[in-house]
Amino acid sequence: MTALVLALIAGAIVGLALGALGGGGSVLAVPALIYLLGFSPSAATTASLIIVAATSATALYAHARDGHVAWKVGSLFSAAGIIPAYAAGAAAGRVPEAVLTIAFSVIAALAAVRMLRPSADKPVGRIRPGKAAGAGAGLGAVTGFLGVGGGFLAVPALVSVLGLTMRRAVGTSLLVITVNSLAALIARAGTGGGLDWALIGPFTGAAILSAWDGKRLSVKVSGNRLQKVFAGVLLAVAVSMLIDVIV
Repeated sequence: MTALVLALIAGAIVGLALGALGGGGSVLAVPALIYLLGFSPSAATTASLIIVAATSATALYAHARDGHVAWKVGSLFSAAGIIPAYAAGAAAGRVPEAVLTIAFSVIAALAAVRMLRPSADKPVGRIRPGKAAGAGAGLGAVTGFLGVGGGFLAVPALVSVLGLTMRRAVGTSLLVITVNSLAALIARAGTGGGLDWALIGPFTGAAILSAWDGKRLSVKVSGNRLQKVFAGVLLAVAVSMLIDVIV
C-alpha cells in the first residue's frame, strides 16, 4: 500500500474522530504519521498540529451552525491555555521522548477512565469564569507539553468539570483544539524538520472531508455511546504506546 493511500485512510479516521468526538485527532494522527508514513517524532508533532488545526476549524463551523458550541466557555478555555501551552512547550524540549510518551499514555488512560463514567445530558448551569479559566490553563499546559491539540482532555473537562452536555462539549472542544493547535504551531515554528507536504496535504484534505461525516454521526449516536467509543479509542492508544516504550 502506497504512502499516499495510507495518508488518505489515516486522514479519514482522524477526521471522523474530530467530527464525531471533538477530540482524539492528534492522539491518532501522531502515531499514524510516525509508524505508517515514516515521519520523525518532531515532524509528526508539527504535521499533526497542522492537520488537526485545519480539521478542527472545519468541524467547529459545522457544530456551531447547529448551536452546539458554548462560546463563552470555549473562549475562556482557549485564552487561559495559550501562555501555559507556550511555557510547557518550551519545557518539553528538555524532556526525554520516553518520559513524554509515558506521560502522554498515563494522561490519556486517566481521561478515558473518566469518560467511562455515565453523564446525563443536563442543561448547562451558570458557568464560573474562574473554574473555566483554571481548567483551560491546565489543559493548555498539557497540550504544550505533549504537543497535541488537547481534545481528548478538553471533552472530559467540559463534561465533568464544567457540566456541559456531551454534545455541546464536543462542539466547544473544537474551538479549544483550534486555538491550542495554532498557538502550538506558532511556538514550534521552524522545529518540525523536513515536512512532506505531498503527504500532509492529502492527509489534511481527507480529514476535513471526513469530519463532516463525523459530525453527522454525532447527531445520530447518543452522547453516552460517544463517550464509550471515545474512551475505548483513548485506552487502546495509551496501552499501545506504553507497550512500545517498554518493549
